[in-house]
Amino acid sequence: MYSAAELLKHHFETFVDDHEKWKSLIAPDIVWELPFAPSLGHPEKLVGREQVLNHVAWFVGAVESFRFHDIRIQQFADSVSAVAQVKAQGIITETGKTYSQEYVLFVSVSEGKLTHIREYFDPVQASYALDSPVVMPG
Repeated sequence: MYSAAELLKHHFETFVDDHEKWKSLIAPDIVWELPFAPSLGHPEKLVGREQVLNHVAWFVGAVESFRFHDIRIQQFADSVSAVAQVKAQGIITETGKTYSQEYVLFVSVSEGKLTHIREYFDPVQASYALDSPVVMPG
């Protein structure tokens, strides 16, 4: 069985380059929280494999030459939780703008699969690259 840190490493290695393999890393009941995504008009929480795969398919289709770099992963004392800080860059196909982002991801795993991801990112960077306004809550 993979530890959370190992699964997180595989997540970054396969998310774009081997999307089919990436799909094998996620649990059927995965929950992916994106606390800042509503400011871009996207859901705050994706529940279950189908919702996650639909959202990820949109993202992978919207960005070309997307690459993660400067990956730092820390395993928690238990082997079922980890956190990563990572930078990424790509080109938004619709706008032609560079998308540069810094992410922080907290993950939990069970039975060798990612069961929970909580992803933080800068919505202003995404808004600029997507050429769309940031929607303020309220």
